[in-house]
Amino acid sequence: MISQTSDWIKGFPPVISENSRVLILGSMPGVASLEAQAYYAHPRNAFWPIMSDLLGVDLKAPYEVRLQQLLNSGVALWDLFYLCERQGSLDAHIRKGSEQINDFQSLFINYPNISAVFCNGGKAYQTYQRLVYRPMGGAGIEASCLPSTSPAHARINFEAKRLAWRVILDALPSTNEKRS
Repeated sequence: MISQTSDWIKGFPPVISENSRVLILGSMPGVASLEAQAYYAHPRNAFWPIMSDLLGVDLKAPYEVRLQQLLNSGVALWDLFYLCERQGSLDAHIRKGSEQINDFQSLFINYPNISAVFCNGGKAYQTYQRLVYRPMGGAGIEASCLPSTSPAHARINFEAKRLAWRVILDALPSTNEKRS
């Protein structure tokens, strides 16, 4: 849990396995996720419904089961920052200069099967390019930007987000595809 008197927040460890092929990156968990200690916990976040449509993740299953279903499909989750200062949930409220990036070099060494990185929104994508991909001299994995699943990103409807997110299926073994 985060302290009510502190704007410093700490992210979650990666959800990853040796079978992971795709890494989905956010920037930092929002307030609802931090309170629930679960990725994409806001009830209006489109992430889990999209994963249900694309990969068959059971929306009614407990969080740990949904995570295992993602891992079984070859999908890993993480965020760019392990620590930052932010009021509220919006990426725009992350205090510039407070961001402390996760150790992607070690992650890519320890999980060499990761072949694709998909950023959940523009802030995650821009930050990944600036603080991970470029500093690694291109030794990291180039990322693709997908529309944010956040309810704050309302100018794109669910169907448009779902269609854009279908690109992750191309990076996964074909046996994991759920035709929709």
